[in-house]
Amino acid sequence: MASLQLALKARSLTLQNKPARLYRSIIREVPRVMTIYDIVHVGEKEVKQAIRQHFYRNAHVKDERVIDMLLERGYMDLEDTLLQHKQKNHLMLLIEGYTGGTDFNSKRLTPDSSEAEQFARWIG
Repeated sequence: MASLQLALKARSLTLQNKPARLYRSIIREVPRVMTIYDIVHVGEKEVKQAIRQHFYRNAHVKDERVIDMLLERGYMDLEDTLLQHKQKNHLMLLIEGYTGGTDFNSKRLTPDSSEAEQFARWIG
């Protein structure tokens, strides 16, 4: 079974700026991941911007234990992605974010629902 074990390698490194190392590792693999998962409708620039936003979202964290946990999780996610343990929709959720979808109340019919809406509910 193929295994990269990027997290173990990263844990053994003694660097000053570990998050930057993870960021560069992820950015370096973006073209390969886009090819593996056949992500063609999103540009490489948008994917890199989404990754950058994920790092900025955790920029306020100062606790070393939490930083180490986030780094470990980042390397494990990168490894899972490269070994194709994720599905395309998992990556699209990370890139594009949650798009809403349907919730329970949106499927309900109201008393003033049209016949077309009622028929569509029965069809499918």
